[in-house]
Amino acid sequence: MEAESNDNPRVLIGGLRGGSGKTVVSIGIVSAFARLGKKVAPFKKGPDYIDAGWLAMAAGRPCHNLDPFLFPADRLCMSFSRYSLDADLSVIEGNRGLYDGLDAHGTTSTASLAKMLGAPVILCVDCTKATRTMAAVVLGCLYFDPEVDICGVILNRVAGVRHERILRTSIESSVNIPVLGILPRLNPDNFPERHMGLIPTPEHKLALDAIDSAAATAQKCIDLDRIFSIAQRASANPLNPSSPSREEHRLKQNSADITVSSSQASDSFKFLSGTGRIRVGVVRDSAFQFYYPENLEALADAGADIVYVSPLADSKLPEIDGLYIGGGFPETHAGELAENSAFREAVKKAAEAGLPVYAECGGLMYLGRSLVLDKIYPMAGVLPIVFGFSRRPQGHGYTVAVVGKENPYFPAGSRIKGHEFHYSRVLEWNGSDSDFVFSMEKGKGIVNGKDGLSYKNVFATYTHIHSLGMPGWAAAFVRAAHRHKQNQPK
Repeated sequence: MEAESNDNPRVLIGGLRGGSGKTVVSIGIVSAFARLGKKVAPFKKGPDYIDAGWLAMAAGRPCHNLDPFLFPADRLCMSFSRYSLDADLSVIEGNRGLYDGLDAHGTTSTASLAKMLGAPVILCVDCTKATRTMAAVVLGCLYFDPEVDICGVILNRVAGVRHERILRTSIESSVNIPVLGILPRLNPDNFPERHMGLIPTPEHKLALDAIDSAAATAQKCIDLDRIFSIAQRASANPLNPSSPSREEHRLKQNSADITVSSSQASDSFKFLSGTGRIRVGVVRDSAFQFYYPENLEALADAGADIVYVSPLADSKLPEIDGLYIGGGFPETHAGELAENSAFREAVKKAAEAGLPVYAECGGLMYLGRSLVLDKIYPMAGVLPIVFGFSRRPQGHGYTVAVVGKENPYFPAGSRIKGHEFHYSRVLEWNGSDSDFVFSMEKGKGIVNGKDGLSYKNVFATYTHIHSLGMPGWAAAFVRAAHRHKQNQPK
């Protein structure tokens, strides 16, 4: 039975496996609706920066991640509601196969997210070298978990008219759900891939052209009107089964935001009184681009003004009280990073002087002594570690870490949920296990099952965190920055 139309339309794009084309399909759908004048709120399931960057560019607004592992269901639903309130349509891209999760029960799967959000699912199916068998596959997905509302399929990588005819007839007659689109093989030059997936948008000179091409293909090959109609059938807003009106929900959400923001502000600003806001530098360019929007928003809510800085373009650090170096691809920019010795030396000098520095993955690599690729590229030299690069992933998946000792950012004894995905590896480590804060319950870490290097006010880790899973992180960072500011000569 179809649900009544609601004022929070949403749809989730799932697939049978990773690499089935759902990212390009999602980009096409998002960009096509945006070009038709719809306000589209994009979301990406799971820990992912690259696909989220493409979806954000397609929508013309930030893409937010929804991850049932990294943060609890109530925060996930609150985040979805908050960032979808002003949208005409929300499009959520799943990850991996629809039912793939951390265990045989599909824990944290795309299907579990769809049920959590009450989102209809459109299945993107790679039809390479298959015809009628795809009907059986789709039918299996449909009945594997009847609570998952699969409302249609998009057939991807269809070879021609005959291929399309057999696929469409087989699925619509046997499965009794509509085929909403038929996509041919697309030009791989539009969405080139590298070792971690798609080339990120900051490094793709023709990214906007690629998105335009995906939008044109979606408008031509996908029934967008029917997709929007399916999105309107989504069940009641996941935050409230009684499905309040958009205006009622907006008032509740605004009230909740004010309460949370006031609480965070009181925690932060009670020690900022009379000193002005804290300035946190964020290293952001094509070499360092992996930041969750919520992490930056959390820093701002905690009392920080964000100041963007680039080790590719700048010769020195601006006046800042803390520095956040996210993940990215220092390996593809190693020459440029090494050549900018003035910036490297400025970072080392600031770190030695006690500047709070929080670094994740690529940021960790930048703080090391060197990066060894075709030759040795000197890095900032803050930490006694040398990195190399491998052809295979060295850390890939979710992480769980136990905080073993005091540090400026995480309470001792707490458990940290995060994720790691890197091809870099440690070639030389000239410290000791006592330099690490994290002991890994899940994941690889840096060396010896340890992660989270702590030196003075520097904290560097392979583990990426999300502020919704670690809500105290931003306030702790700002407190450390405030202490550093207070200790500077007047």
